[in-house]
Amino acid sequence: MIYWQIFLAFFIPGILGYGGGPASIPLVEKEVVDRYGWMSTQEFGEVLALGNALPGPIATKMAGYVGYIEGGILGSFVGLFATIAPSLILMLGLMAILFKYKDSPEVKNISKVVKPVIAVLIGFMTVQFISESQSSLGSIQTIAIMAISYLLLEQLKVHSAFVIALALVYGAVTGI
Repeated sequence: MIYWQIFLAFFIPGILGYGGGPASIPLVEKEVVDRYGWMSTQEFGEVLALGNALPGPIATKMAGYVGYIEGGILGSFVGLFATIAPSLILMLGLMAILFKYKDSPEVKNISKVVKPVIAVLIGFMTVQFISESQSSLGSIQTIAIMAISYLLLEQLKVHSAFVIALALVYGAVTGI
């Protein structure tokens, strides 16, 4: 019964919390604190603060923690699944519709429009990153990091995870 309660405590806010994790936090609090009484408002606030301090989506971190506290490792998995299940169900439904109509001209035209929009958004984000890097590191380090990253990624075909790890090490060593 506890696993069903954990599932409902995170699935319902996942459906109703339009806007992602921050929008669903009050709904999760209502379930965890008021409905099931698994923790006090104070404890919930502490879990929220801890979750905000860690990288990644807040809703999944909270679901994993609360699920673990209430139902152990299986409870953690149930909470995590319940948090992502609404998006997963919606995506599977949309994919089924997309595959059904994949040969229609409307769907093909959508992808013709979406690809350039994504390219522009990524380009804009890149310009912002370069601008922020120049203001904090200076032009020489920014250009050096960009050149080395390009060389590693495109010419030497180093996996992007290693390039990111290298950048983290460089930042840690230089104190950036």
